[in-house]
Amino acid sequence: MEIMGAPGCNIEKSLNIIGGKWSTLIVRDLMEGPKRFKDLRKSLEGISPTSLINKLRKLEENQVIKREIFAEVPPKVEYSLTEYGMALKGVLSALDEWGRLEPPVVSYSKEND
Repeated sequence: MEIMGAPGCNIEKSLNIIGGKWSTLIVRDLMEGPKRFKDLRKSLEGISPTSLINKLRKLEENQVIKREIFAEVPPKVEYSLTEYGMALKGVLSALDEWGRLEPPVVSYSKEND
C-alpha cells in the first residue's frame, strides 16, 4: 500500500500533470466544452500566449486534453477534455468548495503558481 504524502505518491503524480494555476484553470474552462485558443486566452487573464501554448502542449502530452484541427481556411483548432481529463470534475468541484471556506488568514501570492 502506498503511503499518502510519500515521494511518488498519487498526489505528487497528479500535481506533476495538472499542478499549477494555469493548467488547472485551462481544465476548468474546458469543463464547459471545447474552446479555441483565443477563447482560452481571453478567459485566462494574465497568461502570455507562449505560456498558454506550453500548458496546452503539456496537458495534451499527458492526455488530459485533445486538440482537434479542422480543415478550414483559416485553420480552426479546438481544445477539449479527454475522458481522462473529465475525471478531474470532482477534483475541481472539491477545490471550488474548499475555496469558499474562510481561512483564518488569507495571503495570496503570485509565487504560489
